[in-house]
This record gives sequence, structure tokens and C-alpha cells, in this order.
Amino acid sequence: MSTAEQPSGSIGRILVLAGGLCGAAGVALSAAAAHLGGAFVGTAASFLIMHAPVFLAAGLLGANRTLHIGGLVLLVGLLLFCGDLLARDFIGSRLFPLSAPIGGTLLIAGWLTIAASALVRARS
Repeated sequence: MSTAEQPSGSIGRILVLAGGLCGAAGVALSAAAAHLGGAFVGTAASFLIMHAPVFLAAGLLGANRTLHIGGLVLLVGLLLFCGDLLARDFIGSRLFPLSAPIGGTLLIAGWLTIAASALVRARS
């Protein structure tokens, strides 16, 4: 791997790892939704699959700290949002009160932070 292709720092590695795990979990949950059903499993699978490339890009590009922060906020939001949906289907209760709305709000904030990273000067 050339220097340009390596994740930038430990946050970059965390985001690349998250991308791979979200992609794998999304595929596995898509299969579970097809075979087992569940009202929320398919939604969680879609969210995981659609965010996986974002984590890969944020980890590999790592143009600035704002991009990494946005990726981490997105990751926490995704874990809360999908975790709550999956808890509803698999254990029959919420992760904790307001976990899905908090997660959804963090997803919006993460995307806005990623957008704002375009306005921040890249690291030299």
C-alpha cells in the first residue's frame, strides 16, 4: 500500500475498520431480513451498507480533522440508530429510551460535519 492509500492515523484505521464491519454486518442482516423477516432488520441492514463506503472514504482520505470527526459522529449515530432497531427485533425492547432519535440526530450531525470538512483546509 502506498502512503496515499493507507489510513491516516488511528482514527483513519478505526473508520476503515468500521467500514468493513458495517459492510459485512449489512450483508449478513440483509440475508437475515430475507429469511427471518423482522420489521426493522432490513432498515438497519440498508443503513449499514449505505454508510460503509463513507467510513472507508473518510478513513482513507482523512483530508482533515473535521472529516475524521464527522466520520466518528456518523459511526456513533449509526451504532445507536441501528442498535435500537435491531434490539427491537431481536430482544423485543429498545436499546435505551430515545436511542434511535439520538442516533438519527447524530447521523444528521455527522453528515453536516462531513459537508463542513470541505470548507476546512487540508492537512499538509
